[in-house]
Amino acid sequence: MPLHRIVIVGGGAGGLELVTRLGNTVGRKKRALVTLVDRTRTHLWKPLLHEVAAGSMDSDQHELDYLAQARWHHFRFQLGEMEGIDRARREITVGPWHAESGEEIIPRRAIPYDTLVVAVGSHGNDFGTPGARQYAMPLDTPRDAERLHQKILNACLRANAQRDPLRPEQLRVAIIGAGATGVELAAELHKTTRDILAYGLDRIDPERDLKLTIIEAAPRILSALPERLSKATEDLLGTLNVQVFTNEPVIEVTAGGVKTKSGREIPAEIVVWAAGIKAPEFLKDMGGLETNRMNQLVVMQTLATTRDANIFALGDCAQCPWPGHPRPVPPTAQAAHQQATHLLGTLQRRLRGEPPKAWLYRDFGSLVSLGNYSTVGSLMGRLVGGALFVEGHFARLMYVALYKLHLYALHGFARVFLGALAQMISRRTEPRVKLH
Repeated sequence: MPLHRIVIVGGGAGGLELVTRLGNTVGRKKRALVTLVDRTRTHLWKPLLHEVAAGSMDSDQHELDYLAQARWHHFRFQLGEMEGIDRARREITVGPWHAESGEEIIPRRAIPYDTLVVAVGSHGNDFGTPGARQYAMPLDTPRDAERLHQKILNACLRANAQRDPLRPEQLRVAIIGAGATGVELAAELHKTTRDILAYGLDRIDPERDLKLTIIEAAPRILSALPERLSKATEDLLGTLNVQVFTNEPVIEVTAGGVKTKSGREIPAEIVVWAAGIKAPEFLKDMGGLETNRMNQLVVMQTLATTRDANIFALGDCAQCPWPGHPRPVPPTAQAAHQQATHLLGTLQRRLRGEPPKAWLYRDFGSLVSLGNYSTVGSLMGRLVGGALFVEGHFARLMYVALYKLHLYALHGFARVFLGALAQMISRRTEPRVKLH
């Protein structure tokens, strides 16, 4: 009897945790053939992208190679981007994969499945704002983060070398969106740009010449956090000389900056778009599956899609109901982690011929890192009897622990411990900021 074929499309936090744990269980025991499909060769935990963009983290030291992970954890890896689903034939089409030179390395092919899990994540949503695609930089992938870091580094080198006075927009960074990504990026950039200047770029005055601005359409920053923490964070950003504009919807991005609905014009050499998300365009109506206006696959509480019991979705690309709440489950890393754990049990039950169980999201709160300056957040659940506000070193410790838990799910204790030890040693022998 042929093995049950489980295909997971998307190697983000949730998808990679799920395929690793499936490989370690049903894959290792030859109870199912488990396959991961992703358009890139490596994985980087998305909440780290702001550190890569700021230069405080080298992505090469934290990326995970899918081929190696597949070898170690008893699943297969297919490189390419999903282009379509044939639900009648139970197969997906994966497009060809090309080298940077344009040469086709892997041709288009069909991959059959008995159970399909879509976990392709999300990307920034510019809401069709004029000039956003042309002049604003996204922060969706490690490549985006590396490009942003290079642009910031080049801007500093250019300004230090030129003889003419700085133009109004030079060395100014405007970040559109004051959610966790935008706020974390601003705090991290405040520190790393000053670290960069310390390496001989002495013609730039960091307090006078370097300007960071956050622009938010909502009445306050970090709207997902309690108002007290939002205010505390804004006060801290003020001490770092980071300008914050709220109630300022952006109506246009230009080569020289940002224009808002109130008529304000904010000069900026670099504009980062960190406001809003949506699922990839190719998901819209793919295979006749139900999607919403953000291209997310609509799923039931079992995480099965509404029109096909053989197809599941998790993470940012899934709209899942949250009973008792007016909105669906939020697209967060903790939600994806919980969904991956639930689907592991669901797929194991499916192999035994048992029906799926409903999943209920548990909100454990949110944490936002402000680099070396602070960490803020709120913890929720039975242990604290409601909401507990956390700040400072304790909150920072919990923020780091979230990443370690992700690594533990992928590698186990021994490798995480040895990796942390190696990182502690290397940090003492390398620059504190990436200079290339």
